Amino acid sequence: MPKKYLPLIGAISWLIISIILLTLPGTAFPTEDWLDKIWFDKWVHIGMFGIMVLLWCVALRSLIASTSLTIIKKTFLIIAFACLAYGILMEFVQLYFVAHRSFDYGDIIADAVGCALGWVFSTRKYIKK
Repeated sequence: MPKKYLPLIGAISWLIISIILLTLPGTAFPTEDWLDKIWFDKWVHIGMFGIMVLLWCVALRSLIASTSLTIIKKTFLIIAFACLAYGILMEFVQLYFVAHRSFDYGDIIADAVGCALGWVFSTRKYIKK
């Protein structure tokens, strides 16, 4: 396998991990009060979606390395919005298909923050001016 495809394996793996985590029943998570007080769930969403955007940006950057910077910038932005759309979709999946899970606007906001942070980091780190 060519080296340029290795980052794609990481991005796909992280997507699979996120699907598993987001579709676990609500009873699989601890119900500690102190975790609610520090908004632990929201920090997890920020981290999970920030990493997802970063991994997909790295993967697609390695695949389209010889493309113009304008196209790469647009691609990174599309990745961020696609990851946010995935987060919103998963909230509906949790609402309708996962036991003891619900739709949470706070999770969507946290997903958006994570996507934005992942996009900013990826743009600054992986697009050479």
